[in-house]
Amino acid sequence: MKIIPQHHEVVVIGAGIAGATITNELLLKGQKVCIVDAESGPAKACSSHAFAIAHPHIGRGSPRLLRLTRIAFLLAAERWGGQWQQHGLFQAAKTGEIFDLQKLAEHLCGLGLDQAIARAVSADEALALCGVKRNGTWFSQGATLNLASTIEGLLQPHENLTCIWDLQISGLKKEGNLWMLIGRDKEVLLSARKVVVAASLETKLLLSSIGIRLPLRPVRGQLSIFKIDAKNKWISYLPKAGICGDGYCLPAERGFFSDGSARWIVGSSFDEGEDDLGARNSSDDFNRDLAKNLIACESGDTSALEASGRFVGIRCVAGDRLPIIGKLNQHPNIFLATALGSRGVLWSALAAKIIRAQVLDEGFALLERLGFATDLLAALAPARFFAGAALVPAAPLAALASNSKPIFPPDPKAR
Repeated sequence: MKIIPQHHEVVVIGAGIAGATITNELLLKGQKVCIVDAESGPAKACSSHAFAIAHPHIGRGSPRLLRLTRIAFLLAAERWGGQWQQHGLFQAAKTGEIFDLQKLAEHLCGLGLDQAIARAVSADEALALCGVKRNGTWFSQGATLNLASTIEGLLQPHENLTCIWDLQISGLKKEGNLWMLIGRDKEVLLSARKVVVAASLETKLLLSSIGIRLPLRPVRGQLSIFKIDAKNKWISYLPKAGICGDGYCLPAERGFFSDGSARWIVGSSFDEGEDDLGARNSSDDFNRDLAKNLIACESGDTSALEASGRFVGIRCVAGDRLPIIGKLNQHPNIFLATALGSRGVLWSALAAKIIRAQVLDEGFALLERLGFATDLLAALAPARFFAGAALVPAAPLAALASNSKPIFPPDPKAR
């Protein structure tokens, strides 16, 4: 007898921050949603960490990236509400560059960032704000988010929500107006009218089953949890706010350990094309050098930074540094949210609005009010990797390497 698979109107594959946020967004619109994951529960991979930082991008790179991160930051700050651990973040100016306070202020204004979000500050101002004497930009609303607890809140029991764990989806197949979700042994596990794939690197395997190739690439990152003796001179240099730039660090926590030592979280190493989750002493050494540069402590003895814990995570990136969000034109009713790279907190909030609008055939009125335009939608869409609607071979991954540096906050258990 043929077993009829369980059917759902909408299935979301992947229960990290992107999949959970999209699921919650659809639930808020009264939709019935099934979310599935190969792990024993949600937030088991990179989304298990406790301190994901968030701030808009302000570099002088892609104008679309600058505009997109502004919109995504505003959406993220609104969505996460009380879970948004706002402590401020400081982005130091590039070492060796001539710093012009007025020009930076004009640049920030040109990006649509008022001083309540991003403010150009002198080294003396930065010293008072965050404890580091460097010129740069102060994000007063810069924050961290505990992804694991946030996802738990997003996926609270709901009459319209079905959660299925320990279910590995290995492929997709179209039958009539429905999508069949295929298991490892080629069996049909579920059916759905609409499928949202938010499965990070697994997205690549899933889409290959329907003839789609995307230039997705892993990036390994190791974050180091340093212990610093309370009597060491490093204590006087430690920041009281998060610092970002070439790498990042969180505010130091003085007296965190029972012996009075401070805890300082610094990262992360950047190993593109690697997916090894093993911890490395060399990555701790890399992060020690990052620490010196972030707080401009050139004379600091890095041997005083004792590694007391590590978190290793694998991010998924696309070749152009932008996430892949939106409908798959080649296959109706397939939607993607992947390649979030280092900005999962921001991109997941934006992805939830875009995917909702497309799944429910809504407009983009909310996003338009924040400055979202057609060119930005196209910049995120999967179609950008193909020639029009025709599928073309993906370029070699080596040629599509991304320099989007990942952010891997520590395992909550390490606290």
